[in-house]
Amino acid sequence: MSGSTPFQMRLVHLDLKGAPPKVSYLSEIFPLFRALGANGLLIEYEDMFPYEGPLRLLRAKYAYSPSEIKEILHLAGLNELEVIPLVQTFGHMEFVLKHTAFAHLREVGSFPCTLNPHEAESLALVGAMIDQVLELHPGAQRLHIGCDEVYYLGEGEASRRWLQQEQNSTGKLCLSHMRAVASGVKARRPSVTPLVWDDMLRDLPEDQLAASGVPQLVEPVLWDYTADLDVHGKVLLMQKYRRCGFPQLWAASAFKGATGPSQAVPPVEHHLRNHVQWLQVAGSGPTDSLQGIILTGWQRYDHYSVLCELLPAGVPSLAACLQLLLRGGFDEDVKAKVENLLGISSLEKTDPVSLHLRSSVDALLEGNRYVTGWFSPYHRQRKLIHPVMVQHIQPAALSLLAQWSTLVQELEAALQLAFYPDAVEEWLEENVHPSLQRLQALLQDLSEVSAPPLPPTSPGRDVAQDP
Repeated sequence: MSGSTPFQMRLVHLDLKGAPPKVSYLSEIFPLFRALGANGLLIEYEDMFPYEGPLRLLRAKYAYSPSEIKEILHLAGLNELEVIPLVQTFGHMEFVLKHTAFAHLREVGSFPCTLNPHEAESLALVGAMIDQVLELHPGAQRLHIGCDEVYYLGEGEASRRWLQQEQNSTGKLCLSHMRAVASGVKARRPSVTPLVWDDMLRDLPEDQLAASGVPQLVEPVLWDYTADLDVHGKVLLMQKYRRCGFPQLWAASAFKGATGPSQAVPPVEHHLRNHVQWLQVAGSGPTDSLQGIILTGWQRYDHYSVLCELLPAGVPSLAACLQLLLRGGFDEDVKAKVENLLGISSLEKTDPVSLHLRSSVDALLEGNRYVTGWFSPYHRQRKLIHPVMVQHIQPAALSLLAQWSTLVQELEAALQLAFYPDAVEEWLEENVHPSLQRLQALLQDLSEVSAPPLPPTSPGRDVAQDP
């Protein structure tokens, strides 16, 4: 099946720092991943890993249990999906450094995103995290140690002092920590190869990279999620990494979570173009120049941001992108195969429920002539309305509320099949409740209005008269 693709490995990224799926949902989705052409998973556990001992406080409320981790690995094995766990060890450490017990290990005291690389305790912390993750992944061949977007590196007090010394730089500091973490992985489990995101390496001088010892320890993952990525620039970057001594390189695309922090449904065309560009990159170098590709599916931009596209909403995009990679393009035949496999009529018909809800409430509140003409915010604040207008507005509002209340109950039940209560609550509060609350507030105001006595009859226009 994979004979026509330059990517030997095709990994689906599960970003568990938001809306982590229940294991029962994963048992249903893993066979689909395999059928679509995936042969691996990159699982970014974050706070869903069942850390023990002093690290137990990192656990989210609904963190997986050790037995659930074993079940996930079992399900992945049944579907011939290699699992690569991901542990952030430098940047994106909010889920660790937000806790008071570890706040003293921040690079910059007020920001919980980046680990202070000067503290021995920092290395001990990530070492303990890696130990526990590897213990529950006894068959792991690779471990992704993150190291992307290490914001504010060099701005902490210890770093400022260190950087005042001749020959020191933030690049050297970054490489030093990366080397220390990767060496720790190899010491713990010599058979495990560490992977890193490549953005902190891209702009470093070749001689500095080559002399750092990092190329002998890690395999970089070149990531770019844009629809118009610079193919030639990526080829040049791959050549640079090869010259520096990196034995294997990986690519990373995106099937969701890369076009806006509050995006509800992936723009499939954008993600297809991204994968077309990556195929061009892979085809521009030697055979097997890229070990594989990770199709990232970000669930939050960081630990504190809102949820972006939920995994079920991203499945059509994932299916299209995987099939494109396997078949070298995405013509009408491939599109029809994807739609048939997913049991949907069209990849394009993916407007979210929340958008329909918002637009229908907007239409009533901002487009209905009786609401805008006789029950404006001015009227609502003063509880003023012509009595006949209640008859024009209230039935339509009640009907809309009843219609959406039923649909929202069905939606909530469907979400509960895939996600834990906190994720369901968050998604509904962000995407559904605001519109319902606007509708309920309108009905509440209608029920409270006390219309003043009508003025004496005048030759003016009857307010209830249609044009």
